[in-house]
Amino acid sequence: MARERLTSYLLLLAQEHLEFRLPEIKSLLSLCGGHFSSQQQIHINSPFCVLNIPSEEMARGLMKRTVCAKSIFELWGQGKSAEELYASLKNYPLEKMVPYLQSNSTYKICIHTFNKTLTQEEKIKRINDLEFLPFEGKVNLKKPEHIFWILEDYGVDPNNIPEEPLGSYFGRWIADGQRELIESYSIKKRHFIGNTSMDACLSFIMANHGRVKANDVVFDPFVGTGGLLISSAHFGAYVCGTDIDYNTVHGLGKASRKNQKWRGPDENIKANLRQYGLEKYYLDALVSDASKPIWRKGMLFDAIITDPPYGIREATRRTGSQKETVKATERGTENHISISLNYHLSDIFFDLLNFAAEYLMMGGRLVYWLPIYKPEYTEKIIPWHPCLKLISNCEQMLSSHTSRRLITMEKVKEFEDKDQYSHLLDCQHLLYKGHNSFREKYFSGVTKRIAKEEKENQK
Repeated sequence: MARERLTSYLLLLAQEHLEFRLPEIKSLLSLCGGHFSSQQQIHINSPFCVLNIPSEEMARGLMKRTVCAKSIFELWGQGKSAEELYASLKNYPLEKMVPYLQSNSTYKICIHTFNKTLTQEEKIKRINDLEFLPFEGKVNLKKPEHIFWILEDYGVDPNNIPEEPLGSYFGRWIADGQRELIESYSIKKRHFIGNTSMDACLSFIMANHGRVKANDVVFDPFVGTGGLLISSAHFGAYVCGTDIDYNTVHGLGKASRKNQKWRGPDENIKANLRQYGLEKYYLDALVSDASKPIWRKGMLFDAIITDPPYGIREATRRTGSQKETVKATERGTENHISISLNYHLSDIFFDLLNFAAEYLMMGGRLVYWLPIYKPEYTEKIIPWHPCLKLISNCEQMLSSHTSRRLITMEKVKEFEDKDQYSHLLDCQHLLYKGHNSFREKYFSGVTKRIAKEEKENQK
């Protein structure tokens, strides 16, 4: 079997949600039929990442989805100094350059420096130093056919900027990412929002981690105002969800926006998708309790993407009957009036994993947020399931002592009845029990008190 020929590409990454960037790129490459391959060590804070990809088509496909990367370039040369860069460029195969340097073509050269600003004279000098390259076309600064970039990395410490770059790159621009989606889908402009509506950027990151694609069926069991459905629908997936809150599903009750007391007549999940021209992808949202699945048996969903309640801004609730809390007293009969009971965080996540294991298609992904009390965190408390494989675990800080982790899991085994309670046989289930008090720990001043005591002990 012939070995696949790979071309080096340079990714320019956005400097936010740093932990989420590489898992997003890896997920999207696998969605495009490739796999993550890099010739150098990737530093989590660096804005540059060199990838080995088999085709320009795959590189363009990656950039049609990513919100974590700004641009991608076909890498012609790189080095830790100007001399190394020029030597690398001189070794780049001429036959790969020639199609873009023809006399009947137009081009321009741009410069990007990270963590340093160059003067105009310095920029011109860097461009003039590339005169050894066989450019035969005409310069066109407004509408060039080909755009080339010099990119320089001056580290991430603004208080310690080196004189010379830590790394220099030269390449042909291929495509930009989808960063504009963050603004166009901003919840500030959204028709219907709630107390916990997900930030647009994170919504798209979740859809990309879940490898959502056109004609998939995506489900959110804690749908709220439907923010996570919107990002999946944008990529062509059909979306549906459930929520225990009747008012939220139907767009009733008090509004979450300032200076607005009640929700309007057309504030609902369907109206949100209609706002972005995505209504045709909306299947439905049902009032349902996540602890009591309502679906027929079988694999129904290509992805489950959700943000369960943590008990901070939204309560953790499930339905029950009064017989679960008090004995019926009237004529000795059982009282089946539905009431709201507390839904422990540990139960929420193990119910969620069981549901995903049973109802996800093989190879489908579960993407969800897990709240963490940092002083007690260890990877062993991440809920597990024999049918699900952990793909990525990315942290977003909430406070000095709490955070939430975006957990991505993939279904790798067919669900069997014996798998439903397998987590109870493992000590990990007991470890996560401690997070049932996450709300109390979130609002407590434990970390501040510890820091104060340590400071006093140092005196």
